[in-house]
Amino acid sequence: MKKLTTVFIAILFALSMTGLCFAQPPAAAPAPEKKMEEKKPAKEEKKKVKKAKKAKKEKKEEMKKEEPKPAEPKK
Repeated sequence: MKKLTTVFIAILFALSMTGLCFAQPPAAAPAPEKKMEEKKPAKEEKKKVKKAKKAKKEKKEEMKKEEPKPAEPKK
């Protein structure tokens, strides 16, 4: 009788877990793929940003070179 009860409880447990699995909401639909055309402007934007940063850096370097050295105090 113990074996029969154990098998019965095991079957009930398996069925209850199966019910929980089927009660889950369906998975969300996959996101639509982006076209290659949409990615190109982003790359162009990055290039513009890089160019701007590079120009800014070059400008700073020029400013440092052009800065006159402070005059030394006279003795």
